[in-house]
This record gives sequence, C-alpha cells and structure tokens, in this order.
Amino acid sequence: MAANLLHTPEGVRDIYGRECAEKLAVQDRISHVFHLYGYEDIETPTFEYFDIFNKERGSVTSREMFKFFDRDNNTLVLRPDMTPAIARCVGKYLFEENMPVRLCYRERTFINNSSYQGRLKEVTQTGVELIGEDAGGADAEVIAMVIDALRAAGLREFQVELGQVEFFRGLADEAGMDAETQETLRELIENKNYFGVEELLSLRDMSPSLKTMFLKLPELFGTLDQLEQVKHLVKNERSRKAVERLEEIQVILQSYGMADYVSYDLGMLSKYQYYTGIIFKAYTYGTGEYIVNGGRYDKLLVQFGKDVPAVGFAIQVDQLMLAMSRQKVKVKTENVQTMVLYDTAVWDRAVRLASELRKQDNRTVLVRKSSKKGTEEYQACAERREFEKILWVKEDGDTVVLETRAERRSI
Repeated sequence: MAANLLHTPEGVRDIYGRECAEKLAVQDRISHVFHLYGYEDIETPTFEYFDIFNKERGSVTSREMFKFFDRDNNTLVLRPDMTPAIARCVGKYLFEENMPVRLCYRERTFINNSSYQGRLKEVTQTGVELIGEDAGGADAEVIAMVIDALRAAGLREFQVELGQVEFFRGLADEAGMDAETQETLRELIENKNYFGVEELLSLRDMSPSLKTMFLKLPELFGTLDQLEQVKHLVKNERSRKAVERLEEIQVILQSYGMADYVSYDLGMLSKYQYYTGIIFKAYTYGTGEYIVNGGRYDKLLVQFGKDVPAVGFAIQVDQLMLAMSRQKVKVKTENVQTMVLYDTAVWDRAVRLASELRKQDNRTVLVRKSSKKGTEEYQACAERREFEKILWVKEDGDTVVLETRAERRSI
C-alpha cells in the first residue's frame, strides 16, 4: 500500500532537478520575447465554472474535462484551454478598453485524454492573445512571435504551418452544407478518412468541381505560390478572401525576415469551433505532436459581452522540451553555483561568507559537514547537482577549495 503513495496518477508526471531548471529557463526566454513585443502578463484561476468552456465556446468536449462540484453544487472544471478563460477576463475587466490589448501567460491546462493515447493530461502552456485588432499585421505579429520565441528557446529547425478555416467554410457554404454536415466532413478530413469523405460527398448534390476541391483539400499545402492558383479555381468570395489574407500575411512576414519558416496548408482544420480565420501549428523533429497551435477567433469575446476580434497561440512547453532533448539542444540554467561546506564550530564564519557571496549575486548553498561523512561524499553530491565549486570552512579557520568535476572539466 505504501508503494502506491510514491506514484502519480496516469497522465501526470514529476519534474525536478536539471530538467525542471531547464524547463523554467526556456519559459523565461519565451516570456522575455513576449515582453519585448509589448505583451503584459495575466493569470487566470486553475478552475472555472463549467459554462466558460461549454460547447458554445468551442473548446474541448465535456467528456474531456475534469469536472467537480463546489459546496454550493456549482459544476467546476480544471481549465482545459486558456483562450476562453482570458476572453472572460477581458470581458470583465477590460470591457471599456477601446485599444488593442496584448496579454501573455504561462499556465497549466488539463484535458482528460483517453489512456490509450499516451498523452499527458496536465500540460504547461505559454502563449499570447492579441485582442482588438483584426488586420493581417496582427496575424503576422503573432506568427513572428512564435518564430522568435522558438529561436530564443534554442530551437533551430522547425516549421510553422499556416491555414485558413474560412477557405473550408466558404466551400461548405457554397455546397449548402448545414453546420452538422460541415462538422462531420471536418472530422473526416482531419482524420484522413478519405473513403468517408467520398461517401459523404456522394450523398450531396453539388458540382463535380466543388467535390473535387473538397477531395483535394489534403493536398493543398506547400508554398503560397503553389496555392495561389487555387484562388482562381474557387467560385465563392469567402474562400478567395481567405487565400488573399494568407498572401497579405506572407508579405508582412517577408518584412520580418521570417517568411522561410512558414508553409501553407488549406487542408488544415481545427476541432476548436471558435476559430474564424487563420489557424497555425508549429512542428519540429523529435516529437510527433505539434509544439505550437493558435489562430484567429473574432467571435469568441462577444459571448463574454465584448465584440472585438482576437488572435493568439499557445506553445506546448512539454512537447517543446521533449523535442529539444531529443535534438540535444543544450539549455543554459542558473543552478546553484557554490557550496559552502562548514565544520559545526565555525558556523558563524560560514554564514558570513555565504551572505557575502549572495550579495555578489552568487547562488550559494550552506551545508553543515557531518563528522560521519568524508569530503569525497560532498564532492560527489556537488558533481551530481553540478555545483561549480565547494568552499570548505574548516574548524582551524582555513577555507579550502575542494575540486569538483566542473572544475576538472575547465582545467
């Protein structure tokens, strides 16, 4: 029974030591990028009322949420998604603001995935929301931030795939599809169930050219030059404008000097119903999952009383760290640098020495030397924890520097 107390529930994990230090260091670098772009920090509660994330908000399904009740019998959930939570905050606290609002966060989200999927149920996200701006420049800004943030984290090889949900919705409207049929078709395309797509389309009365366009959606990816011809093949204005928006973003990203990081995919769709324009994901090798996802959601905040456009993204920090580990990307951290080891009789001198080192911005840990342990045990501890050096304050008044592995590597 006692052994069970040492294990975590399925879908969560402990992070400690150097791994934890590296994760925090990467998050700090990413946050620094956000701040350079003028974004302000925001925190929201870990749990909220269920209605914040219900079906009308377009977030995950009810079955995928961790639900519980408070003492007044209100249904609460651990937040599965940051965007509706921030939308609620903006509707409550920034209702009168008539200028764009830039917010950034680092939080944890919770999704009750099926066990067989092998995914974490608690994940760390850091991201931004740009609220109150609907121009292509806003879309380009958040994509530029994705690229800058990933580069700041230490990643070098990655790609941002950019899509447009309005392209698919324009085709669906042209075909006269109701919302339920659109959602069924979206799921079939997203799951690459092409036989299912063909069967569904065979039951609909539409032109052969339109059916062909739906069937070709998974193939409509690459550079924008390759997709530009698609704009002339579609007959509805909604889909054409979707491609034109991507062209506008491409031009702005060229000014940022970041266009080479971006490819385009008109077959990219999302299960999140609140997206209304661009959607995007970033990928790298070392993980089969995306490391960033985001998009434009112009109709979400109106549900919280403020009718303004918005765009944002979330970096999946756990997936990013996994990819960086497999790519052997080194992350510089600020681990404890110095151990002040002291004999009991001279504790006061050791305290003064440690205090002086800390005033010099030297991360210092005080360790009392046990008479039952030799110095080699403390040296081994310093090596495990990557201390830079050990200063041993001896009972006779001398201070001796003990060699560590870190010092031996530098000799």
